[in-house]
Amino acid sequence: MADTVQPSDLNFFSTLAASASMSAAARELGLTAAAVSKRLALMESRAGVPLVNRTTRRMGLTPEGELYLQHARRILDQIDELGQLLGAAKQNPKGLLRVNATLGFGRSHVAPAISRFVRRHPHVSVQLQLSVAPPPLTDDTFDVCIRFGEPPDRRVIARQLATNRRLLCASPAYIAAHGMPATPHDLTRHNCIGIRQGDEAYGVWRLTTGRGASRKTEAVRIEGNLTTNDGEIAVKWALDGHGILMRAQWDIEEYLADGRLVVVLPEHETPNADIFAVYTKRNQMSARIRAFVDFITADLTHERGA
Repeated sequence: MADTVQPSDLNFFSTLAASASMSAAARELGLTAAAVSKRLALMESRAGVPLVNRTTRRMGLTPEGELYLQHARRILDQIDELGQLLGAAKQNPKGLLRVNATLGFGRSHVAPAISRFVRRHPHVSVQLQLSVAPPPLTDDTFDVCIRFGEPPDRRVIARQLATNRRLLCASPAYIAAHGMPATPHDLTRHNCIGIRQGDEAYGVWRLTTGRGASRKTEAVRIEGNLTTNDGEIAVKWALDGHGILMRAQWDIEEYLADGRLVVVLPEHETPNADIFAVYTKRNQMSARIRAFVDFITADLTHERGA
């Protein structure tokens, strides 16, 4: 029973479980697929139960494998925490960091920040995956998720990286041809560029005016002949003069600054899109996660101030 689990197996199995296939795990571990399969077979032999269900295309964990993974990651986190408490890991964070971010913001801001981060911390390996919508908060595939808006789940840590807000905008050419809306209701007579992303209600824009008791929010159902799930494409359509767009300030501020886009209904507030780093409470003491979150917070602040 003493050799049922070997310490060196924990990181191996954690990496294996995060991979879609044996071949993907082999590439990540720098081994051959045969070596990965052999090591897994030895682990299962020692454990006395199968840990992975294998198919020709994919693999999935058995219930025993899920239990093994849960405890393996907790133990690895505790080792990482111990290293930080002893002071070594705090100065030199190391290990694998799995980051998820949205497509547009991930390409334009998170990826360059990671490039600078690994120069400063060369012993940290970063895997960046971009997706249209943030993964479920229960997904254990990522260590840190960079997302817009604070998640409604208090079981996770949500650290604000930067303030952000959504703005309505259009090109000067579109406004010259179709006029500037004066009220939210005027938007119903304009061509509005739609973005289908995440769980947000598609086709409805909410605009708020006033303060205190006079504060009022209007829900406007918009229509238009262009829709996409990619924010960068939507911005390009707006730049081409196709219509009015609601987009996060971080994605359009350079075009507002040079006049290629103008703000529409500037006195109306839209739902904020503050930028957060989200991670589980069990990861809050991880040296590499804390180092990364601290770094990207400072990086975005510097970028905004530049």
